[in-house]
Amino acid sequence: MVLVVAAVGVSGSGKTVTLEYLIGHLSAEGFRVGSIKHVHHMGFTMDKEGTNTWRYAKAGAKTIVAISPEEIDIIKKTTLELNSLDQVTAQIEQEDLDVVFIEGFHRLIAKRVDTPKIITAKDQAGLEQTLQGTVEPILAIAGVVAKNSSDASYRNIPVIKVPEDGQKLVDMVKALLPQAKTKKTEN
Repeated sequence: MVLVVAAVGVSGSGKTVTLEYLIGHLSAEGFRVGSIKHVHHMGFTMDKEGTNTWRYAKAGAKTIVAISPEEIDIIKKTTLELNSLDQVTAQIEQEDLDVVFIEGFHRLIAKRVDTPKIITAKDQAGLEQTLQGTVEPILAIAGVVAKNSSDASYRNIPVIKVPEDGQKLVDMVKALLPQAKTKKTEN
């Protein structure tokens, strides 16, 4: 079963930087990593107006696949309101991954006791707001608030500066992966 780890916090709090670090380091160690990003903006699309794939979608295609020598993009048109974490992770469950990092979806993730969380915040007030209603397991506090802190922990939650102390966070995630011990020997 794939490990799902979520980074939650407001925009600009350091979620992307934290997950980029984790993805880069775990991928370099041979782990198969996926990511899911919550985009709040209505009308957002990866597709560009005027492209062939855009034209197919405008003509009514619900799923469009674009294949190049270096990438396969699958565009699924939907009006789906994602109301559960299971709906979110189902979008990539057919992939053979060791860990999936989710950025955002705090409303869906906050109460999940089966999803380790990394909390990011811009400042102490934002940290308190994000922690409110967020249940364990919480792996760490990272992001801007961690960079500006001299504390090693807050409410018994490790405070980790990324990239300076990012390896600690990598090791925390690896400890949750049952195959972590075998990856080093396979490489």
